[in-house]
Amino acid sequence: MLMKNRSTLKIHPVIAPSALALKSINFYLVEQNESLTLVDAGMNDDVCWDALQHTLEENSLKLENITEILLTHHHGDHVGLVNRITELHPIPVYAHSKSIPRLKRDPDFLSMRIEFYKRLYLQMGCGELGDKQVAYLFNAVNNNKDQKINSEIIEIKESQLLNFEVIHFPGHAPDQIAFLDKSENRLLAGDLLIEHISSNALVEPDENGQRMRTLVDHIESLERCLALGVDSLYPGHGNIIYQAGPLIEKRLRNIETKSKKILALIEAGITTGNELAKNYYKEKYLKEFPLVMSEIIGHLDYLEYQGKIDKYSSGNVIHYTAR
Repeated sequence: MLMKNRSTLKIHPVIAPSALALKSINFYLVEQNESLTLVDAGMNDDVCWDALQHTLEENSLKLENITEILLTHHHGDHVGLVNRITELHPIPVYAHSKSIPRLKRDPDFLSMRIEFYKRLYLQMGCGELGDKQVAYLFNAVNNNKDQKINSEIIEIKESQLLNFEVIHFPGHAPDQIAFLDKSENRLLAGDLLIEHISSNALVEPDENGQRMRTLVDHIESLERCLALGVDSLYPGHGNIIYQAGPLIEKRLRNIETKSKKILALIEAGITTGNELAKNYYKEKYLKEFPLVMSEIIGHLDYLEYQGKIDKYSSGNVIHYTAR
């Protein structure tokens, strides 16, 4: 697919099929003036590598023509080919400041992050499953050393870059940014919005080890995206989204519906994050523990932000009550 605008900016989607619920891994070659920018870099696998090579060849381009890489956020399915590309063809890599300790796998940051989850799962009353997840995170520090981005990462400080407006859309990830092409009202949006599945607001610590209200951030990001009224949105997975407004409104309604259901469980006397997750997600609780806990904690933070619930501590565990 090729889209051209008055400023000769062309977006060439790189679409790598995925057997997962994600449907596809999407990243984008943006051709303008004398530059060829890669926005995101897929997974570190041959499927994404071959998709990139195919898209380059299809448009009479070569890897050596890429002039820089821009990253929407630090997740592995968006940064996977960075090392492979830059080892063959050294070019600048740009990302949000919050991406850098995550992409460079800073040991102090990773240690702080493990302690954050250890404390969080204790507060939520998660018991053995929480301990297992913390052990997994601890082992992942060594097991995932090869995922460190080797090249220098340049912090994006300005709101304009390469004819894009850079917009911070935290929620799904604290470092998530999107790139707006104002001339054609197009947004390269990372995982802010996906057509066929909802984008999770994953609970994360800030640089000081404090929990961010990621679902609140995600809601505000969706509302700001809605206000942009973009004509087309280029997501990290699935189909390109045209006239994104109705889908954003649907996602916001779904968040409110889920929050009401969780509030009803609290009103029924279920008071801890872990018990809420068990009751709400049933079998999914065991299969997707970190994801469902993140969802529940995000909604608890949102309900507290709205003033609908209070909390108190009993020992190390936090309990929630409806107002």
